[in-house]
Parts: sequence; structure tokens; C-alpha cells
Amino acid sequence: MIEDDLRAAFARHETLTPPAGPLRSAIDRLAAARRRRRLRLRAGGVALALLGVLGIGVPQLTPDRGAENATLLAEPARPAPTGALNILLLGADGSAKAPARMADSILLVHIPADRSRPYLVSLPRDLAVPIPGHGTDKLSSAFLHGAGDGRPDLGRGYELTRRTVADLTGVRVDAGAVLTYPVLRRLTDEVRGVEVCLPREVRSVHTKRVFPTGCQRLDGAASVDLLRQRRELPEGGLDRDRHAQLFAAGLIRRAGEQEVLTNPVRLLALVDIVGADLVAGGDGTPLVDLLRVLPDLRSVDPVGLSLPVGPPEGPGWRLSPDPEEAPGFLAALREDRLAQWAARHPERVNRTR
Repeated sequence: MIEDDLRAAFARHETLTPPAGPLRSAIDRLAAARRRRRLRLRAGGVALALLGVLGIGVPQLTPDRGAENATLLAEPARPAPTGALNILLLGADGSAKAPARMADSILLVHIPADRSRPYLVSLPRDLAVPIPGHGTDKLSSAFLHGAGDGRPDLGRGYELTRRTVADLTGVRVDAGAVLTYPVLRRLTDEVRGVEVCLPREVRSVHTKRVFPTGCQRLDGAASVDLLRQRRELPEGGLDRDRHAQLFAAGLIRRAGEQEVLTNPVRLLALVDIVGADLVAGGDGTPLVDLLRVLPDLRSVDPVGLSLPVGPPEGPGWRLSPDPEEAPGFLAALREDRLAQWAARHPERVNRTR
């Protein structure tokens, strides 16, 4: 009897029940917003660290500046990392929705123990190296082998490339990330262009754009166009590596000039731009901890270097480390003596402005 009465009561008042559709939609929107916020916070921590270790000043972040900062630095405070640090940055022509399968640019950022200044070390994509589990192949192929077929996994591509680079150089890779071209385009536009000073004219084989000799400010689309060029350049991929160093140094200077990371509004905009397209890997030191080395840097003007290689040879124009100069260079990298090596080999220092 009670059950029948309850059913009757529910039936009489059913018309008063609000429709479930709007409520469900509101719940879905809230859940999506929370997921986006978690992605922004995770990407924000990575972006702060990556830009930080490249030499851009950052503000003192404390919990009283908001929930975002509190989340980023919620871990117990630890002392700043000591000794030399190495951060691996991979440039890839892809995005989170259409991931790349090869790394176009491989850049090792070396922060010396004396915190004098950062060094941007380019490793040629066409360098023939042993890839764990895959024999000998081009360095850029490590990313392909790790990412796999079908829908490539950027994280696994980064991890196999990290292992390959660590074996090649003999140094520990402390942290790193995959920077896709869409990310670089949005970052460039956010700082309203990056100045790049080219030693010679470059003509794009993709868009027919002409980049004249000398200094010019490039927007995001133009920057990505330049970074993609290697065909018809005198030294192919090696020239593209030099352009990547010029762009990285220009981006660092531009962000520093605009005090992007000391302006909370610009900082949050930067975090939103990076979003989920930035894939990061930590291999020892937590990325946020790397920020603690910044106060000790004496100069934020990077030095550009490249692993010495011999002339292209064999099918696919593969490169090999220069048998005379590469061993000394790698020893200087392992022993944190790049400043001394650069002073003895000024002809090997790449211009970064």
C-alpha cells in the first residue's frame, strides 16, 4: 500500500521536476572546465620550467598569488639543483591531434654548474647513431621508432630520443619536452613576433616566401615556415639547426624584453596557448625545481654550438661525428667545460643574434 501511495505521489508531482538535460549539460561543462584547468596547470609548470632554464627571468611564485601558483609549487621546497643541467628540446612538425613522427630539430640546452650562461647544443637530425632496440639509424628516426605506427605517441618518441641522446653524449638528460610547430607558432604570436638575423637569404620551398639577409621580425607563421626549411640550403639540415638556434635565442630575448613571466595576465595567456600540445618528460630533476637555478645565472645570452660532424656520406646522406673534433667536444660537454672549448674553437660558435 505504501509503495502504491508513493508511486501515485511521484506521478502527481512529476510535472514539477525540472528537465534533466540542462543539469546534465551544466555538469558536463563543469567537468570539461576542470579537465582543461588541470591541463593548463600541468602545461604551465612545464612552460615555466622550459622558458626558465633557457634564461628568461621568472617571478617569485608563492601560494598567496592564487590557486594556480599554489598548485604549481605545492610540493615541499627543495634546494636548487646543483651541478650541470641538460634539457632536451625536440622540435616536431605536428600537434596533439596530428602528432609528428620525426624530430626535425634536436637541441640540448646545457646549464653549466657555475651558472654562467646557457649553451644551445644542436645535434644533427641526420646523424647516424645506435638507437636502443633498433640498430643504427638517423637520430631523427629515434622519435619515429619510439612514437610507433598508427597514432604516434609523442611521449614515447621523446623517451627513445632521450635514451639515444644520453648514449651518444654520455650526459644525463635532466628534463625535456617536445615542442610542436603549432606551439611555437602560438608562442611567437603571443610575444608579437621574434627577431631573427639571417646570415644569408632563405627562400621557402613550401610557401615561396623570401627571408632576406639580415635582421627581421617574424610572426608565428613565418617563424614556422623558416624553421621547416632545409632543402636548397647550402648545408641542408645543419643550416636548419642554426636557424633553430637563432629563433630560440630571439624568442628568449623577446619574452625577456616583454617581461612575459612577470606579468600574471601574460603568464596565464602563455599557459593557455601552450595547452595540451606540449609533451614533457622529466628524467631526473622535477621541471619546476629547475626554476631555482635562475637567480644564479650570470648571463641569459645563450651560446650556440653544434656537434662537429664530417661530410655527408652513403645513402640518405647520413652524417657521422667528426673523428678529430667530436670526441673533444663531447668530453667538454660531459665534463662541463664548454666555455673553455668554445674559447679554443671560436670558429665553431654559432651566432645567436
